[in-house]
Amino acid sequence: MAIAKAERLMNLALCLLGTRRPLTKHELRSSIEAYVEAFGPGAGTGFGTGSTAGDDSFNRMFERDKDDLRELGLVIETVDGIDGEVGYLARRDSNRLPPITLDAEESAALGLAAKVWQQARLAGAASGALQKLRAAGMPLAGERDEVEAGAPHSALEPRIPTHEAAFEPLMLACRDRRPVVFDYRKSNAAHPEQRHIEPWILECWRGHWYVAGWDRDRGAERVFRLSRITGKVRSRQGKFTAPVPDHVTVRETVERWAGETATGTARIKLRTGHGYPLRARALAVRALDGDWDELEIPYGHGLDAWLVEFGPDVVVLEPAELRAEVIDRLRAVAKG
Repeated sequence: MAIAKAERLMNLALCLLGTRRPLTKHELRSSIEAYVEAFGPGAGTGFGTGSTAGDDSFNRMFERDKDDLRELGLVIETVDGIDGEVGYLARRDSNRLPPITLDAEESAALGLAAKVWQQARLAGAASGALQKLRAAGMPLAGERDEVEAGAPHSALEPRIPTHEAAFEPLMLACRDRRPVVFDYRKSNAAHPEQRHIEPWILECWRGHWYVAGWDRDRGAERVFRLSRITGKVRSRQGKFTAPVPDHVTVRETVERWAGETATGTARIKLRTGHGYPLRARALAVRALDGDWDELEIPYGHGLDAWLVEFGPDVVVLEPAELRAEVIDRLRAVAKG
């Protein structure tokens, strides 16, 4: 299996940073696993060591990798190597970061962000990054108080769970601007349907993860709850077809679709002594007779799904579209 470019660049950077003398192309070619796999004896390219075509391919890859590392900020020096060959190294003093200072809020945010990866493949990288900051003498949020108190762990530790298998592939797709396809089951659907998405951003809201992006099939912005994604998230070739907005309002969109943001009012009949959550949100309540009350409640997307939960204790009076949506949901439940 071909080694990913990110891993190849990381190994090259570590070699150049870890050497005490300049390394030649030949030494790097025989030391870095990705180069050995691609251009060593018996490599899958068919170009073994000593092949002119293999040498040319390696030289092109190495020059691209070196340029990529320089664009990322790594200072790579070109000096005389062994037997007059050109050598390369990245001196530590030229690639040392300036002192990092974080205030309490920034360090708290950093510590919390690292916990997002507790169930993800990048858990080790996140932990390692925090360890390096600690090694530099900078306690993170809460650590100074814990050290002074002699407590090994904080009594209150915030966590952001990432149990959904879709989290990691979507996170990588958002980062790389790569389209994806997945099967999605809506709350009122019996079976999942395939969605082709250009993912923009992931956000956690009220304990659930959501991804916002461009729905190619519907030609519009959409937000999807990760827990409703079934099966694997599969990457697709090509670039995004829609521009990515500067600001994506995930929470506002979810609130609107969940009915948290009211766009109007609705009138319902509610059986006396029932539906206390509805009564708590009511703008007005009027007794009709001994068995029913009339309520005026905020109306937003998703209200139909909530009203269905109260079964025969609720009757929608208006608006007509809300009444039709509730009836459709009840019929779907009856058929199931």
